[in-house]
Amino acid sequence: MYAIVEIAGQQFKVEKDQKVFVHRLATEEGKTVSFDNVLLIGDGDSFTVGAPAIDGAQVGAKVLSHLKGDKVIVFKKKRRKGYRVKNGHRQALTEIVIESIVASGGTKAEKTEKAKPAKAAKPAKAEKAAPVKEAKKATKKEVEVSENLVTRAEHRAEDAHIEINIDKVLHSIGTALKADADDLKLINGIGPVYEEKLNELGIYTYEQISKLKAADRDELSAIDGITREKIETEEWVKQAKALLKDKK
Repeated sequence: MYAIVEIAGQQFKVEKDQKVFVHRLATEEGKTVSFDNVLLIGDGDSFTVGAPAIDGAQVGAKVLSHLKGDKVIVFKKKRRKGYRVKNGHRQALTEIVIESIVASGGTKAEKTEKAKPAKAAKPAKAEKAAPVKEAKKATKKEVEVSENLVTRAEHRAEDAHIEINIDKVLHSIGTALKADADDLKLINGIGPVYEEKLNELGIYTYEQISKLKAADRDELSAIDGITREKIETEEWVKQAKALLKDKK
């Protein structure tokens, strides 16, 4: 049996005994927590879909630990404006293990994932802060690229300013942890240097490369040495799909 459940603003497909990393929950380590916003439950060939949630359905879990994700560099630059902002960020996470999936008859727990995670509370403070501070917090959601990756952007004179919107790319191809990284050098056209640059952006796996669309390739073309033509000519997406198939 599996379920699709909303936890801390994200949707996950979970099964019993599965470990999941979610946005930080306001529950102590070792305590149990339940989630009643269950959107779908599947059991073999049959499944139940909620409208939007299934009445009485519930997913029970145990909080294993609170931790922080890998550090990412958040960089934003506007060409010819003298605007350069660089910040680091580590997402606050909670590791949970799924203990039960109940299709009906569940009872709401006193504390669920509806408690705001640590990161979600920051924008509220930013609204009351001075305009300068608000702009700083906004940059943490926009771009993930180190300062040495903007050389190509500086030479694109046709644009008033260039921004590498990595958040947009990661939303399209999905996110991955450094611990799950594949050897991207097996893709013809990606050497150690390009692999390091892609990793700095949060691109670690064959699956992410296989999902690159035309708009994503245009975004990556702002990186020095990587162009949309290079990605398409050397068939990164096709190679990544083949490597992903062999891996499975």
